[in-house]
Amino acid sequence: MSVVKNPRETALRVLMDVETQKAYANLALNSALGENETGKLDRALITELVYGTLRALNTLDWALDKHLRRPLSGLPVPVRNILRLGAYQLLFMHRIPESAAVNEAVKLTRRYGHAGTVRFVNGVLRNLARGGAELKYPDPAEEPVEYLSLRHSHPRWLVRRWLGEFGFEAAETMLKINNRPAPNTVRVNTLKTDTGALQSLLREQGIETVKGKYADHCLHLGGFISLGGMPQFKAGLFQAQDESSILVGQALSPEPGARVVDVAAAPGGKTTHLAQLMQNEGEIIAVDIHEHKINLIKDNCRRLGVEIVRPILADARKIPGLYPQLTADYVLVDAPCSGLGVLRRRPDARWRKEDAQIKELAELQGQILDAAHRMLEPGGVLVYSTCTITGEENLDQVEAFLAKYREYEPESLVGLLPVELDRHNTMARGYLQILPHVHDGLDGFFIARLRKGKGVRSQ
Repeated sequence: MSVVKNPRETALRVLMDVETQKAYANLALNSALGENETGKLDRALITELVYGTLRALNTLDWALDKHLRRPLSGLPVPVRNILRLGAYQLLFMHRIPESAAVNEAVKLTRRYGHAGTVRFVNGVLRNLARGGAELKYPDPAEEPVEYLSLRHSHPRWLVRRWLGEFGFEAAETMLKINNRPAPNTVRVNTLKTDTGALQSLLREQGIETVKGKYADHCLHLGGFISLGGMPQFKAGLFQAQDESSILVGQALSPEPGARVVDVAAAPGGKTTHLAQLMQNEGEIIAVDIHEHKINLIKDNCRRLGVEIVRPILADARKIPGLYPQLTADYVLVDAPCSGLGVLRRRPDARWRKEDAQIKELAELQGQILDAAHRMLEPGGVLVYSTCTITGEENLDQVEAFLAKYREYEPESLVGLLPVELDRHNTMARGYLQILPHVHDGLDGFFIARLRKGKGVRSQ
């Protein structure tokens, strides 16, 4: 991506990369912001334009289609995304004057289209502006799926699913949460500093810090330009990690000197947290199937001063066959999942997912759990976690595993995780489903702790 000065053009380039190159929005955006050396205000504008447009994609397309004679999908990619950018500003960024939103879109069209295209974009956006900022959504009583899908910009299949599982009010609350910016959360690296000392350092630079409500050594940060550009990050004093994710390490709580296998470890947030909990004593085998992600684990370990991690490039399902002598006292299965609990952090992800993928992922998770069982020593602890909220990938998965391997017992999470999280009295039974609309806006995660006995569990 070549360097551009116009924030809206930078946002447009990112949107086109997401659509045509299947780029992940966060990676494409970070790359664009790094290349253009933008100031704080422009960075904020570009970020909102990209993430906001991607979050509201179906709503924007629906609103634009009312002013088009042919489907939006039939337009050239640059024109389609210029219209979406303009529509997002008109409908959702009310601090931007309508004239500015339209005129800037017209300027962009001159670079990516011809005179006829310029007139077309100008006409469509002016008609949309004349229609007012208030859209006439479907009646929620008569068409609840259509209403929620368009009012809160989520795919219909997901809305239909959550309506069935949680009811209208809870489903709508979760959709709203997904459309709010997620906090910038980090885990303090206690191998190098402590929470109070890091807070003091950050405050001296004008960076706001608030302690996480539930997880240990967790801070929410604000008032900075780039997390990766901060000297404290480069010095390894903290690691970017969501609060719910930090709780997974607390649920495993491996002892110093133990051997741990983390079967889906990249980019290393949970792996390095486990090393921190182990006081850098013992061994962690960090497995991942992608070579470039193995390098991410290595980079994070170097920066954080973690010395006990041994990365292995492999498919987790094949580890017992490839390394038949590998056994562990603890195994973490932070499984590949649908990611429906963290959609607010990945604005483009909601449009990449399909209902059919959940069954495929559940099968993969079961296979990984089978491999984890073969690696775990009798008396050892297995923690299974996901960043999703579907029954098939979470409690159903654990119950199927317990039915298959009778030597395992669920082990209480009480004492490992804060009791305030236990809204449904499940922690004593060995699992916790974190729901964004129940747990004060935390990311949706599932955590289960199982201990492998030496005998077979009684019926």
